[in-house]
Amino acid sequence: MAQSMLLYWSSGSPPCWRVMIALEEKQLQGYKHKHLSFDKNEHKCAEVKALNPRVQVPTFKHGDLVVNESFAACLYLESAFKSQGSRLIPDDPAEQALVYQRMLETNNLQQKMYDVAFYEWYVPEGERHESALKRNKESLIAELKLWDGYLEKMGKGSYLAGKNFTMADVVCFPVIAFFPRLHCPPERCPRLMEYYKMLKDRPSIKASWPPHWLEKPEGQDNLKNL
Repeated sequence: MAQSMLLYWSSGSPPCWRVMIALEEKQLQGYKHKHLSFDKNEHKCAEVKALNPRVQVPTFKHGDLVVNESFAACLYLESAFKSQGSRLIPDDPAEQALVYQRMLETNNLQQKMYDVAFYEWYVPEGERHESALKRNKESLIAELKLWDGYLEKMGKGSYLAGKNFTMADVVCFPVIAFFPRLHCPPERCPRLMEYYKMLKDRPSIKASWPPHWLEKPEGQDNLKNL
């Protein structure tokens, strides 16, 4: 079944990484994939363009079906292979609701992290202002406190949506992994760092770890002064 799947992906992209974790969790190893370089602009290639009108990765194909958004691809894999591998969406409606909530909240954490870590990348030099970066940092600090509070409430050793590993963890871990890599002070998010250490050696995460992170374990210090 996995051989009829094709994933276009780039190393270090949280959306790509979460789809790869989902594939591992659903025991779909052996899927075809094409690693495209952001630096060389390979993700804008004709193959991706033909499948994805947004011309971005991940682009996922299963047989004749094309799914381009990472959340959608992850949920498709859980639905199509519900009885295979890890169960990532619980049956209980209340538990489901919390999983979906944490999944969607991941967008807030990712965007606020990008607004600080990659401020100089996204904002042209003439439009940069220290006051804007300061506001971005304050917003990210508040967001981290929120997530730390979630984990504190869940109790030590818990996952993002409870006692079991779920799709919330699949979706959010690739974003959380950026904080230690970019040297975020651990005291800013002690619970999240405990969570990161608990999950980083999970087989699905280790198997899909970004190749360029393996080659260069230390990232830039973009979050050092948070």
